[in-house]
Amino acid sequence: MPSAESKTAATTAGSGGVQSLERAFDLLERMADAGGEVGLSELSTSSGLPLPTIHRLMRTLVACGYVRQQPNRRYALGPRLIRLGESSSRLLGTWARPYLARLVEETGETANMALLDGDEVVYVAQVPSRHSMRMFTEVGRRVLPHTTGVGKALLASTPPEEVRALLARTGMPAVTEKTITSPDEFLDALRQVHEQGYAVDDNEQEMGVRCLAVPVPDSPAPAAISISGPAGRVTDEATEQMVPVLKEVAAELSGALDSTGSA
Repeated sequence: MPSAESKTAATTAGSGGVQSLERAFDLLERMADAGGEVGLSELSTSSGLPLPTIHRLMRTLVACGYVRQQPNRRYALGPRLIRLGESSSRLLGTWARPYLARLVEETGETANMALLDGDEVVYVAQVPSRHSMRMFTEVGRRVLPHTTGVGKALLASTPPEEVRALLARTGMPAVTEKTITSPDEFLDALRQVHEQGYAVDDNEQEMGVRCLAVPVPDSPAPAAISISGPAGRVTDEATEQMVPVLKEVAAELSGALDSTGSA
């Protein structure tokens, strides 16, 4: 039988391993929040960990392909994370489909789910309307946040300086004559979204199409769901009926994602 000393050592090693794992994931999250590339001193300042600890963890992440060291000696998120992210997005879309189907059933319009991936919005799931005239967005499609209702919903709680930095990186090209192309105007729109709890894309991504979107609260990654349809059907009167359904479904989806993650 193992001695008491060996049991204690194994427990200590196990807890240390868990702590290292937690710290490694925390560093990856901090790198993502910083735009994907950071220096060790920045990570030390933001995390409170000593430089030797961070250097050891980063060496391991580099060896595994989850982080790469740049020529300027800064560290960037590595390509191996792409496969994990893509698989996770597909699975998230699969989990969301029953909730989107309920949106279609109750509103009659096409339902979508989108994530904020870096500076872009990516659609990860869709359930189409049964109407012969309906909206269709290809799953996997990427768009700039300033052109969409889901983009507004995803950024509504983001600090204004971070939104301005994102818009400076992406630019604000017009997709239609109604696309918002001014940072100040976009920030005004985000304030309205934050106050009313939902976002509207009024012919801003495609003429003749209106979209209503809400964020998924407490999602493990920034997520939003929406319904979209012809402007003649998604009217102001219809909005009053559709938004409560959107919010209810978003809350239910949030609960489902939370229970899945805590398993």
